[in-house]
Amino acid sequence: MSKPKILVARAIFPETLERLSAHFEVEANQADTLFTPDELKARLADKQGVFTTGSERIDAGLLAACPALKICANMAVGFNNFDVEAMTARGVLGTNAPDVLTETTADFGFALLMATARRVTESEHYLRRGEWTRWSYDMFAGTEVHGSTLGIIGMGRIGQGIARRGAFGFGMDVIYHNRSRLSPELEADCKARYVGKEELLRSADHVVLVVPYSAASHHTIGAPELGLMKPTATLINIARGGIVDDAALAVALRERRIAAAGLDVFEGEPKVHPDLLTVPNVVLTPHIASATLKTRLAMANLAADNLIGYLVHGKPLTPLNPAVLAA
Repeated sequence: MSKPKILVARAIFPETLERLSAHFEVEANQADTLFTPDELKARLADKQGVFTTGSERIDAGLLAACPALKICANMAVGFNNFDVEAMTARGVLGTNAPDVLTETTADFGFALLMATARRVTESEHYLRRGEWTRWSYDMFAGTEVHGSTLGIIGMGRIGQGIARRGAFGFGMDVIYHNRSRLSPELEADCKARYVGKEELLRSADHVVLVVPYSAASHHTIGAPELGLMKPTATLINIARGGIVDDAALAVALRERRIAAAGLDVFEGEPKVHPDLLTVPNVVLTPHIASATLKTRLAMANLAADNLIGYLVHGKPLTPLNPAVLAA
């Protein structure tokens, strides 16, 4: 009996590829070529499954050209590269990789907050340019973290992890806004208090964004929202590009309407809005919040488990559109 055919759309860990090869006829991409939409269609034309990393767009046009496709397994918790409605209509399952990256991403979110508040990148550039010749009382004086107010927009697992780090590690007053309020037990576990979005923006010393991207969350933070924040506040985005209006943020940073920002994600990434590259009060990282070897391997293996679970056993672990399973 022939094995199902799958495409692994980007380079992945050799040990994960070996696992997949035991169950599937695998077309790998260890050269890590970025496929155009037409190239992706051509490679998926005869495939039953695809291992994606977030950079491959799965939409109605691709699905129409790939009638054999049964599952798209994302090696990420976010899945804004999937048109889930179109996939469901075609009977194609989508899966993602939640949970395994929660604590690592929360660690990085707090690291980015610290680097932004304490002006780490800005001061390092100053030192590297050879401009540090003497000490002064206000040299790179940043924003206080310990005992300050932490505002979190998006209170899923990662948001809760950041809340616990802030409340219990740094004695912060944690407020949050979410589509739905957490249970009293979870609020107590995070030592967090629910508030409206405007109140959060007006009150927080540090605003951290951890919301999934959708049409509804596009530009959750734009010029009006930035105008509500304190001039001493910082903004941290570890969610997805498009949650923040990057052009409006660059203006607010240049005009010092907020103190600083830390960004791990960008609109149109890997391209970065050129104005963000010219302001000193921003920390920029290339979408690496989950980037530890242990976590990235766990993400890859969960995507592999979903492919094996569905195509071999009929039981995926983390389905995004379970209606496909019931059809």
